[in-house]
Amino acid sequence: MSDRVFLDKQAPAAFQALLATAKEIRDQARETGLDRALLELVNIRVSQLNGCAYCLDRHTRLAIEAGEEIQRLGVLPGWREADLFTRRERAALDLAEAVTLVAHQRPDDATYARAREVLSDDEISLLIWTSVTINAFNRISVLSGHPVRRRNNADVRTGTEQRRRST
Repeated sequence: MSDRVFLDKQAPAAFQALLATAKEIRDQARETGLDRALLELVNIRVSQLNGCAYCLDRHTRLAIEAGEEIQRLGVLPGWREADLFTRRERAALDLAEAVTLVAHQRPDDATYARAREVLSDDEISLLIWTSVTINAFNRISVLSGHPVRRRNNADVRTGTEQRRRST
């Protein structure tokens, strides 16, 4: 048994406020037309940088349900070297890394300039908020020691396969 405190259980009101923030960001993203799969790419990339296994597990499943491709998820750590990502996705991933690594490397004007070429101000704001929020969730999960539980392969189907089976 771990000596860690599950921060989400110890301070449920604070955790619920963070969940409400994440929901508001998703709702605004949907209204703005930001694709859920793009938000999940950001969540996964930030979680990779922070080494949060729990969030990686959760957001990989959500990305697949949103229609993301396994190949792209597999090469996400090397997204700069893979021609599999659109300019919008690259701009979003660049912003996500800048937010996550802000203590080591400040975002430069070039990062924002690349983002503004393909994203609206609302989209930039929501992508930065997504990055800020998943960074908070990563810290809660890592510091709490949230476990990743093994699932059956049947639970890890792509969204397409799940939809086919349910119709």
